[in-house]
Formats: sequence, C-alpha cells, structure tokens
Amino acid sequence: MSDSPAASCCSIDRGSRVSAEGRRDLLATPADGMAECPVMVGSPVVIADAEAAGLFRDHDGTRYYFCCAGCGPAFDADPAKYAVAAA
Repeated sequence: MSDSPAASCCSIDRGSRVSAEGRRDLLATPADGMAECPVMVGSPVVIADAEAAGLFRDHDGTRYYFCCAGCGPAFDADPAKYAVAAA
C-alpha cells in the first residue's frame, strides 16, 4: 500500500498481519487518467485500475471511481451526498 501519510478507509495498519505485497496501489499518482474518490475526498484514483477492479459506480449519467472496495457500499447508501461532494 502507499507509504504516504494520508489515511484512507483501505489503509492497512502496520501492525496488521495482512500483507500488501503484490497488491496494486490505487492511491498511486501517475501523470494522467486520474479521478478523485468521492467518498474519501482528496484520495486520487487511477481510472484504469479502478475500472479493472470494478471500483466504480454510475449515477445520474456520471461515472464515479473509488480508492478501495469499502467506498462503493458507502456511495451506494447515499449516492446523491457523494455526487454533490465530488462536483
């Protein structure tokens, strides 16, 4: 996972027994193809990686991309809230 100081809903506690080895860092910052997670505002998302992982939702004609699997259900619970925050 990312070594950045920013926390997210998908951050792994360093004391955890869950290894991040071999996982793609969806919070990475490449030059283009980026979006911002509407749930974890400020968390950049690589669009291609989010698409490949199914970390997106369509709402009112707009596609929203998420930084982790936990953000999809939060968005589903109140999409209008997060759509307004992302605008």
